Amino acid sequence: MLLAAAALGLAALRAAVHHIIRVSLAAPRVRETETPAAFGLAFEVVRIPTANGKRLHAWLVPADAAGPVPVVVVLHGWGGNAQMMLPLVRPLHEAGFAALFLDARCHGRSDADSFASLPRFAEDASHACDWLLARADIDPRRIVLLGHSVGAGAALFAAANRHDIAAVVSISAFAHPAEMMRRWLAAKRIPDALARYILGHVERVIGHRFDDIAPLRSIARLDCPVLLVHGEQDAIVPAADARRLRDAGRADTVQLSILPGDHESFVGLERELAAVVGFLQQVRARPAA
Repeated sequence: MLLAAAALGLAALRAAVHHIIRVSLAAPRVRETETPAAFGLAFEVVRIPTANGKRLHAWLVPADAAGPVPVVVVLHGWGGNAQMMLPLVRPLHEAGFAALFLDARCHGRSDADSFASLPRFAEDASHACDWLLARADIDPRRIVLLGHSVGAGAALFAAANRHDIAAVVSISAFAHPAEMMRRWLAAKRIPDALARYILGHVERVIGHRFDDIAPLRSIARLDCPVLLVHGEQDAIVPAADARRLRDAGRADTVQLSILPGDHESFVGLERELAAVVGFLQQVRARPAA
């Protein structure tokens, strides 16, 4: 009897700890208050099917040109939404690209799911690519993935698992999710033994080993052009992570731009957006695979 009671108590404690972990790590949901109309651009509100029977909220901003056009799938970071990536919309539009601004599951106005994770961000980006491939106005050979932070890691992971991505733009990506989480847990003064338990639990919940989904591994599998953009004063993900990613990728396809700025923004935003568009124009001019 005492043994059974102890076992029940231990199970209850473990369930409570797991609940606390999930609640503590869950992304905040911030819904959009502006649309691409704030930038004077027409757009279409779309709902894109993704895994687990869920649907994603997105804005499709068409290009002015007729016929199949190149498109950039834009993915926010953890706790973000499509609106936060809208500074990109006018430069992309003026450069002749269509743009799909996506809310990942559990973010913005997309459906909720049991949890969010880098692999689920990547699933959502991949389903968005499949949705675009079915459209006659999109050039299937010119789909670019662009992501910020976790969204950048997801863009690299999604591209590494597909063979039809023309290029990837990674903004403020971390090199390895376990390292990123350890930094966050250390800042919260979580003891090392408990931190190891939390990392193992998260791996079990998301169904992936951190080593397998790490951007360091994803970028090594890519042969499409990749632009890494990182803030020199980034206190959340050190710029050294970007240099490690560059070194892990192919020397002939990976470019690195370390800029004045932090994790969320750069000092010369207009100039840096022009550099991103310049990279995309180079990709657009390349012979299609």
